[in-house]
Amino acid sequence: MFPTTIAGSLPKPAWLAEPDKLWPQWRLAGDDLATGKLDATLLALKLQEDAGIDVVSDGEQSRQHFVHGFLEFVDGIDFAHKVEMGIRNDRYKAMVPTVTGALKLKGRVHGAEARFARAHTSRKLKITMPGPMTIIDTIADRHYGDRVKMAFAFADLLNAEARALEKDGVDVIQFDEPAFNVYMAEVGAWGIEALHRAIDGLQCTTAVHICYGYGIKANVDWKATLGNEWRQYEEIFPALAASRLSQVSVECINSKVPLPLLSLLNGKDVQIGVIDVATDEIETPEEVAATIEAAMKYVPKERIVCGTNCGMAPMHRDIAAAKLDALGKGATLARKRLA
Repeated sequence: MFPTTIAGSLPKPAWLAEPDKLWPQWRLAGDDLATGKLDATLLALKLQEDAGIDVVSDGEQSRQHFVHGFLEFVDGIDFAHKVEMGIRNDRYKAMVPTVTGALKLKGRVHGAEARFARAHTSRKLKITMPGPMTIIDTIADRHYGDRVKMAFAFADLLNAEARALEKDGVDVIQFDEPAFNVYMAEVGAWGIEALHRAIDGLQCTTAVHICYGYGIKANVDWKATLGNEWRQYEEIFPALAASRLSQVSVECINSKVPLPLLSLLNGKDVQIGVIDVATDEIETPEEVAATIEAAMKYVPKERIVCGTNCGMAPMHRDIAAAKLDALGKGATLARKRLA
């Protein structure tokens, strides 16, 4: 009951990349970088196992950014001439690469870290990838001329990598779609169907992570404008409940998302965020257990998965480690209370 996991990312060691940054620069190169990424993956696995996390992740240690870590393995994208573009409906600006031709995978994307992680843990393994809508919201287009057409082209690439990851022994494949709470009408119009294309043929657990973003200033400032109740998910939860995805991941602790909305995900496993990534304050096991117990009013206990509100890539490593420990202990406490 209450299996634990993380949204995906963990901070990278300072010897691998710049600390405390969402878009860090690598501090190694060539073969040293390739080896360092796997070394960091092993550390991420150990950190999660020591905290009692049930479904572990590679911690996204091999990626500079959760979206561009996929795009780097795609032909038809120009990284040499980046352009400035508004991200998440102009919430903030970023320098992004441009699609200049037909999209095609260069080869495996996350095969090295997935196989390495599978060989070094006996626990269930989750690998995350960006969802089609979030990808096209984080890249410029000079080829397709149609957002939906480009999204489905990316969905085909994601599906190819997802099928390979399943063969590598990955138990959970999660697609990160923070854009789902920005372009609400498009979620039902084509966003979920693009995810269906991405999960086609998979037998493993499939998940979608939606959220109000990392704990960076642009997101914190944006959330301050959303009022006392964040009801955006009310529009998309019924569609997600009717989807072919196994699991939906959403923030919960310190969120202004009304908990009754979780009942709209009827029939799905729900990964509730019980760890706040927008603050350095460490949750107590009692706070984590209380969040789980509050969610149980709207989600059957056997369908609750406990996780983080979002990725922890930009956080201090010691803070992230302490939060992982609180996640493991809080879920254990919640189990004991129900025993």
